[in-house]
Amino acid sequence: MGGGVTIITVGMVTFALALALGRPLIGWLARLKYRQRAYEDAPQTHQVKTGTPTMGGLLFLLAPLIALAFVRDTATVALAVLIVGAAAIGFIDDYSAIRRGRNRGLRARTKFLLTGLIGVVFLAMLQHASTFSTEVLGIGSVPMWLWYGLSLAAIVATTHAVNLTDGLDGLAGGTALPVLALLIFIALRGGATSVAVMSVAIAAAVAAFLVYNRYPARVFMGDTGSLALGAALAGAAILTGAQLLLPLVGGVFAAEALSVILQVASYKTTKRRIFRMSPLHHHFELAGWPETTVTARFWLASLALSLLGFALVVRG
Repeated sequence: MGGGVTIITVGMVTFALALALGRPLIGWLARLKYRQRAYEDAPQTHQVKTGTPTMGGLLFLLAPLIALAFVRDTATVALAVLIVGAAAIGFIDDYSAIRRGRNRGLRARTKFLLTGLIGVVFLAMLQHASTFSTEVLGIGSVPMWLWYGLSLAAIVATTHAVNLTDGLDGLAGGTALPVLALLIFIALRGGATSVAVMSVAIAAAVAAFLVYNRYPARVFMGDTGSLALGAALAGAAILTGAQLLLPLVGGVFAAEALSVILQVASYKTTKRRIFRMSPLHHHFELAGWPETTVTARFWLASLALSLLGFALVVRG
């Protein structure tokens, strides 16, 4: 089967299955009482979200399964391990929060450590791939230690940035789609068909999930989904040498994470807050923007940044 046909087939199959399984998954999660509890300090408008089924990001696991049915090279297997491993960390976090009856699961440093470990496993697996390269877009071949540092930083930073962004209906999923589209283009342009196949599968699963996650959401992806989605973005960027491009095209995710870092640093040092609330999407909510407006504008920002990244790649 040709590369183009394979990619189209994987996308269609993944979207159809995820769409078909979405409704029964929501019912199953509701019966198990795997429900979201809004943060106590979140905007009051979020309290109505309490009780909505969570862990809907389990749908994203269809992507690596379907991709591996078509492509089974070392890079694809390694990317599947990264995505599933990140989802497992998120599942533990979600389950812990549900058991405690509060929106508090694993400690942040524990999640950082675990995602770092699964990142090390992913990078170690890549070194055995026949297509392994330390090429970085815009630089060329870099020393192994630098490639490793950039790649591990991309994994840890992106997984947690996407996790922080997942606070409004449809926000994280819709923001990720333009980034995934660009990574698919870069993969195809560089002949990395297997990376394109996995990325298309992830994008299709996210698109189907958004049918149920758009406002008003019937299900949330939970950390199960947000960590898996962040891992997919980082893994695809690493495999296409786009580590340095990721902070730009994933600028919305970067801004969300940076808002939290700045808020915490400012409050600890000066007892003053820079934003009304962090992550950044809450700041705009408290400024009077409706949730759907915040989401739509963040989506547009992601699209604009991805188009800028596209222009840079084409010109480079």
